[in-house]
Amino acid sequence: MRSRRTLGPVRPRRNPLHLALAAALMLPMGLASAQSTPPTDDEEEPAPTAEQTQAAASAPAITLDRVSVTGSRIARDTFNSVSPVQVISREESTLAGFSSTTGVLQSNSVTGGSSQINNAYGGFVVNGGPGVNTLSLRGLGATRTLILLNGRRVSPAGSRGAVGSADLNVLPNMMIERIEVLKDGASSIYGSDAVAGVVNVITRTRVDDTTVEFQRNFTQDGGGDETRAGIMTGAVGDRWHASGSLEMNQRAELTLGQRGWASDCPRPLLGRNADGSYGADDYIDPRTGRPKCWTIDDSGVTINTIGTGNIAGVPGLGSVGTGASGNIFNRWRPNPGVTTGLPGYEGVDYFGRDSFDPAMLRESLISPTKNTTGFLQAGFDLNALGDAELYFEGLGHRRESQQIGYLQHSLDYPVGSPLLGSLSTLPAWLAAPADGSTNGRNVSVRAFIGWGPYKSWQEVDFFRATGGLRGNLGTEWSYDTYYSHARSDSAYMVENRLTDRIARSIDVVSDGRGGFVCRDPSGGCVPTPALSAAVVGGDLPQAYRDYIMQDTRGQTIYTESTFNFGVNGPLFDLPAGTVSTAMGVEHRRQEIDDTPDINSINNNLFGFTASQPTRGKDSVSEAYIEFEVPLLSDLPFAQEFTFNASARYTDYDSYGDDSTWKLGVLYTPVDWLSIRASRGTSFRAPALFEQFLGATSGFLSSATDPCNEYGNRNPTSARYQNCASEGLPTNFQQTSSVTSITQGGAETGLAAETSVAVTAGIVLQPEFPEWFGDLSFAADYYDIKVDNGVARLSGQNVMNLCYDSQPADFNSDAGQCSLVTRGVNNSMSVTSGYVNISESLVRGWDFTARFVREIGPGSFRTTARLSNYLTQAGRTFPTDPLRNTTGTVAQPQYAGDVDFSYSVQKWLVRYGLEWVGATNDYDYYETYFDTDYRPLYLLETGNYFLSNLSVQYRGDDWSATVGARNLADKEPPMVSAGWGNRIGNAPLYSGYDYLGRTFFFNLSKSF
Repeated sequence: MRSRRTLGPVRPRRNPLHLALAAALMLPMGLASAQSTPPTDDEEEPAPTAEQTQAAASAPAITLDRVSVTGSRIARDTFNSVSPVQVISREESTLAGFSSTTGVLQSNSVTGGSSQINNAYGGFVVNGGPGVNTLSLRGLGATRTLILLNGRRVSPAGSRGAVGSADLNVLPNMMIERIEVLKDGASSIYGSDAVAGVVNVITRTRVDDTTVEFQRNFTQDGGGDETRAGIMTGAVGDRWHASGSLEMNQRAELTLGQRGWASDCPRPLLGRNADGSYGADDYIDPRTGRPKCWTIDDSGVTINTIGTGNIAGVPGLGSVGTGASGNIFNRWRPNPGVTTGLPGYEGVDYFGRDSFDPAMLRESLISPTKNTTGFLQAGFDLNALGDAELYFEGLGHRRESQQIGYLQHSLDYPVGSPLLGSLSTLPAWLAAPADGSTNGRNVSVRAFIGWGPYKSWQEVDFFRATGGLRGNLGTEWSYDTYYSHARSDSAYMVENRLTDRIARSIDVVSDGRGGFVCRDPSGGCVPTPALSAAVVGGDLPQAYRDYIMQDTRGQTIYTESTFNFGVNGPLFDLPAGTVSTAMGVEHRRQEIDDTPDINSINNNLFGFTASQPTRGKDSVSEAYIEFEVPLLSDLPFAQEFTFNASARYTDYDSYGDDSTWKLGVLYTPVDWLSIRASRGTSFRAPALFEQFLGATSGFLSSATDPCNEYGNRNPTSARYQNCASEGLPTNFQQTSSVTSITQGGAETGLAAETSVAVTAGIVLQPEFPEWFGDLSFAADYYDIKVDNGVARLSGQNVMNLCYDSQPADFNSDAGQCSLVTRGVNNSMSVTSGYVNISESLVRGWDFTARFVREIGPGSFRTTARLSNYLTQAGRTFPTDPLRNTTGTVAQPQYAGDVDFSYSVQKWLVRYGLEWVGATNDYDYYETYFDTDYRPLYLLETGNYFLSNLSVQYRGDDWSATVGARNLADKEPPMVSAGWGNRIGNAPLYSGYDYLGRTFFFNLSKSF
């Protein structure tokens, strides 16, 4: 909302520099645009804008504009707010070397050290699809963090069925004036999703010149470079204004092979050296005398090997088999010198298997992306309808991103296949794969082949248009009404092998010339190559590759429409000031339509899950109201005592109605001390994908069947009795993969998450002698508990819940057991999805301190921030223990940053230091599992520091900034292989720098 009037009691004037310090520390700037009209003599001197905050260190006097508060719909111009707000100016982000709004928002200074989905996650399955960048405050997830642009929601964007959060890529950069981060629950103010906090990106309101800008970030070791170029222009008339920007940001790919720490051999799974180090001596390949180097991408692949049933054969160098003679193997490596046992192959054990391919180093570490963003805004004063302004805002964005991954190809040769040559007499080893890739025939030999790199890419087009009218109701009230429509249209493509083509290719007959042709040659079928050492080594005919590997394409469309009408103004006067209110109504409608490739729908993607279309819609109608009541003012030990209350009623089509509320107080006993506290409820409506996700099928290991060898259990146990009631023998062993189907939770009555948030803080701004300077300090405690959280149950969860239920309640047609089906020959399938069962708890402290002092001819300023997570805990089921994971690897307890700047005349120098605290998993496992992993794994990281330096010169109409990030070229810390998600040996964690030393320069010129 935009405020045109000053609300709240009149307070004594304060030093502008002191106000600027307070504003930079915790200024509650917010929803409304700054008003350019200067205050009259009887009005309070208002708080500064973010740009003026930046200039305060060097300017003896500044012009102050009027602002309102993020986290409240009631405009006020004091520098304190009930909830903690962090303000980041665009100037600060330029000095820090960020080339995009995404980089600023995902930095530790905003996120407090919680991990973010960024461009290093291209090879992982994430909501929103590859290439998406999201923001998670307090570590509670992106769907629990609300993103606003000029006080209005940024709707979700991305690819695939699980689109549910705003993609930071769509945000403009040049037009941004400041970013305000509310670190508190605020659903009573903003509605769903504002559980962990709210980020409000605010653009410049009036631009009357043209500015061009160019920025280049380039890494010392190559790869991952960024280039941004843009233009911003505008004009202002007597009754109108219009401005806009167009910019392009392109990031080059960074591969694993371009960083030594990412391409080194992973540290061994087990073992600690005598000197206390880990991984100094990897397993040595006896054939080469060099480290074996397990798979670099931690995917557990085996290549250059075939698998068979247990056969007596010749052991490979350094390998040990099973059996009394030690020469029984089921994995083999080509060796033309072997003539006995399995001719042409030597037996290998786990350590002898090949799992590293140099082609793995071509995988994307940072995926390449090209973002093109256009932004346009305009306003026209009608001189009617209460001095109304008709306004418009448009945002258009296109993202082109791609990722390179590595693929293992499992080639199954059926029993008796002529393609096996001399091995065609081998017996069956595996049952016929359920996907039909061998045409129902059992498998005698499986070749584990390194296919090499494969590509996926996305094209996301996002558009949002907003039109509104705002003005005055009488002399003291104002109104704002708008309609906004957003659409994300994404095309996503992946190179995939098609199962039906593999099945047709493996079914061959002789061509009469010593070769083979497909039995069914239709569609240009290319026969599978005969088994050979070359084929096992990855030398596959290009014609065969081109035949079975095809580009598959899907499309995701997500739309959101919003209508909002709100008013705010004074109600009545109290001795301490004016009681103010804001109220309004809102209606939103969202719809998702994800259509995967037809081959995905038909379960025809070899080695990948199948997906059905995700289609659904939801709408919500809401009404909200907020009051701000000044109880005390300008009294001894009560300079200000203000009470704030807000409530919202919500009615969703999907699950019904709900309500949220929030109460807060701000107490300022003396000018230099403020105390604030709030308590409120928030909620998150289930995302459309959580409700309507199309059935996605895959396969679980046969070992996941709960009834395997159930006879070894206590006969009185629930699982024993339930498995027995199915007529299964006590020594039952599942021989087939378990089909797993995941789908949305709308049919099971998925409800909204609820949460309770408590915050309490103190702000100190003591008055010191002028020679000392100005010091400000803020400390804020937060406690957020999410109940009835939406979680996706795994197929294993569902099966265990079914077979561990009380025998009296065990019913294959009811409860969780209705989702488990046993078919012919006890084949098994399980359906799982999203349910309301999980719980999350986050508690901690945020500290901020700022000091400004005139030194010599210039001004010195330093700002320090520290986040301390006391608790980060969660559980899926109510009976699960609530385990605190804070301080474990990739979940640091402490994260902070400090920057120092000195400005003199037109020059400014900045040094920044970022810190991620030490982490370890040892304490966690010892506390909750009574297990000491220190002798076995490296599961700890030390304190991690990054240094940044920049210099800026500002001319009359131009500026230049140069600098470097990660001055010391600090590499991310290393942990043992097998731990969680990793890149090489480094934890997958956004708080560590994967680029290395990076230089940047920014040039800006106005006309």
